[in-house]
Amino acid sequence: MAWMYLIVAGLFEVGWPVGLKLAQQSETRVLGIGVAVVFIALSGLFLWLAQRHIPMGTSYAVWTGIGAAGTFLVGIVFYGDAATAGRWLGLALIVAGVATLKLAH
Repeated sequence: MAWMYLIVAGLFEVGWPVGLKLAQQSETRVLGIGVAVVFIALSGLFLWLAQRHIPMGTSYAVWTGIGAAGTFLVGIVFYGDAATAGRWLGLALIVAGVATLKLAH
């Protein structure tokens, strides 16, 4: 169950950068800040639950890896971020690192 909490925490981790992106526009500023705060709180709660059974270093690295990879994908799909080969290689390295931490646990 701890790994499920950690995956959920990582998915919520994607939400707060999206909220901050929304907050950059004056018409969605309040909504964006609200989204960011809610997602930060939920992400932190599920990380806390996961850390009861997963070592802190492992859980933190996996949490940020899921958040980074998810935010990368959201940026490409919804915000027109660059999808260069170098950026995809970086994502692959993040995923490989997260998978290694999971397998080494």
